[in-house]
Amino acid sequence: MKSDYSVSKYITGLYAIEDPVLKTVRENTPLKGLPAIHIRPEEGHFLQVLVRASKAKNVLEIGTLGGYSGIWIARGLVPDGKLTTLELDPHHAAVAREHFALAGLLDKVEIRVGDAHQSLVDLSTQEPFDFVFIDAEKPGYTDYFIWCMMNVAQGGVITAHNVLRRGDVADPDNQEERVLMMREFNQIVADEGRVISTIYPAGDGLLVAVKVS
Repeated sequence: MKSDYSVSKYITGLYAIEDPVLKTVRENTPLKGLPAIHIRPEEGHFLQVLVRASKAKNVLEIGTLGGYSGIWIARGLVPDGKLTTLELDPHHAAVAREHFALAGLLDKVEIRVGDAHQSLVDLSTQEPFDFVFIDAEKPGYTDYFIWCMMNVAQGGVITAHNVLRRGDVADPDNQEERVLMMREFNQIVADEGRVISTIYPAGDGLLVAVKVS
């Protein structure tokens, strides 16, 4: 059997080839002092497919970083759609704004700077979201999911990144704190009767949940 890396390269080369903008953003992000922890191209393209398939108009991203995932997501929006993306670090937000401008997406993207938990309190007063992508600090995942269950429209999609922790969540002998945390989060989503959920096993794992009631 081929390695996961070989499969990743195959999928990327067939369906998720980066255009010059995405390649520039990916390469430029660490040069601007940001960590190189963005999603893989096949994950980004999968998010784009999900956004378009769900005809999402009002989309939320929790964790902007340099804007790489946000570009993939925003490109999947319906013509009158909007992406709101939350970022704690002002420098990260400034870099992301440059990248969204490079991609010609500033008219579709709003970056909110500050603590995401507080930003979500403010966003709770707005109309429900059609799609949410969670890719922020891992201890906050359960709280973010609970918020999503109250603020995502019926039929909406909730996604979360890094849910496999390099495959360690499947090893019962691994009791590392962050692995336990993600294992618990995955179980919470799996036990939630108001969603249909699964994990897309590309990259470090992308959880996908559709709110059905």
